[in-house]
Amino acid sequence: MSKYTSADCRLCRREGSKLFLKGDRCFTGKCAVVRRPAAPGQHGTSRKKISEYGLQLREKQKTKRIYGLGETQFRNTFKKAEIMKGASGENLLQLLERRFDNVVFKLGLAKSRSQARQLINHGHFNIDGKSVNIPSYITKAGQVISVKDNKKGSNYFKALSSSAKLNLPKWLEFNFEKLQGKIIALPSKEDLDIQIADNMIVELYSR
Repeated sequence: MSKYTSADCRLCRREGSKLFLKGDRCFTGKCAVVRRPAAPGQHGTSRKKISEYGLQLREKQKTKRIYGLGETQFRNTFKKAEIMKGASGENLLQLLERRFDNVVFKLGLAKSRSQARQLINHGHFNIDGKSVNIPSYITKAGQVISVKDNKKGSNYFKALSSSAKLNLPKWLEFNFEKLQGKIIALPSKEDLDIQIADNMIVELYSR
């Protein structure tokens, strides 16, 4: 799978909105979308009318970049959403929210989804007491995510537990003293903290 290696802020500028890829920086005046709102490149300031297909493509690209997925991985996730009961678009968003890296990020254990993937790859977490190092693992309601005992003493997690201040989505709960979280329900579209037009993605893949 190809890996994006350029500046994350270029992705936000290309989509014309904050994708929150740089953690705390996205909430400051240093955010690239605030400082340079035009799309990157020499033609970034030009204004062109976008076709219906173009709007659908941009929505798919935006969503894919928010969650840090490659094209093949995103398409395969959509195929899983199609065979699930219910609306394909809402199923897609639920699968993306239930990814292990996204759950770690939403629990406040990482400042961004990319950092969450790195921590997971390095084996910092357990799910229901068993080590899991696959960022794309789809979590389930009732599962408990915890920092491994031998990792809790690191300076990173010590600082995290002592300065915890986070508004958790209603489908998650977290105990910062134990560095342990639980998925108390499956996420819904209403729980998203960023607007995604899932119907456009469905229409794009239905062409």
